[in-house]
Amino acid sequence: MLAGRVALVTGAGHRMGRAIAVALGEDGAHVAVHHHDSEEPARATVKAIESAGGAASVFRADLRDAGAASSLAADVCRACGRLDVLVNSAATMMRTPLDTVTPEQWDEVFALNLRAPFFLSIAAARAMGAQGGVIVNISDHMGFESWPAFVPHGVSKAGVSAMTRALAAALAPRVRVNAVAPGAVLAPEGWPAAEQERYAKETPLARIGTPDDVIGAIRYLIAATYVTGETLFVDGGRHDAR
Repeated sequence: MLAGRVALVTGAGHRMGRAIAVALGEDGAHVAVHHHDSEEPARATVKAIESAGGAASVFRADLRDAGAASSLAADVCRACGRLDVLVNSAATMMRTPLDTVTPEQWDEVFALNLRAPFFLSIAAARAMGAQGGVIVNISDHMGFESWPAFVPHGVSKAGVSAMTRALAAALAPRVRVNAVAPGAVLAPEGWPAAEQERYAKETPLARIGTPDDVIGAIRYLIAATYVTGETLFVDGGRHDAR
């Protein structure tokens, strides 16, 4: 599906970002593997892509710096010759109980989760040129539920979906922009088994998700040429049940 195309995946050194990058490499893309300060994990992602028969390159940028976010797309296009797909996966998920949130924490969450994908998307659309391309943003089901210990995170991810709709309208028809809003697909470190079981029971499909569930949605949105401005929930039905 992506043979001959270049896909930039941010935050591709770890967890979901790595899984997305490897999958797009398996689909034939040359993957631009972005990281901030995780060079060794990013190179491990490259090795996983190459082991699967794909090709990849590593790019470093601190996306909390709006200038770095804007220049990353041009760097990828210059090094790889083109840019066709952007997956905005890099994010922070900071536990911030409501009565302890500081302005500094708020700014840090929004700088990476919302400001960075906005400026990177604008720059990517410019780099994609006349041939156009596809942007897939990673939102979060927590942007549409009430999680008192993660309010800044949830608000930032709700903003990602709003941004997706706005950019889809502004960049059409040359660039399509969609989002995926996953539920729990990778258990965070330290998440007690009892809480995981309770989460699964509260989910209509009665299970925790997997990276493959999210990857399937991303593959669909890359291929779906008549879909733009949508947020596709991959949360086992939680957003409709709560």
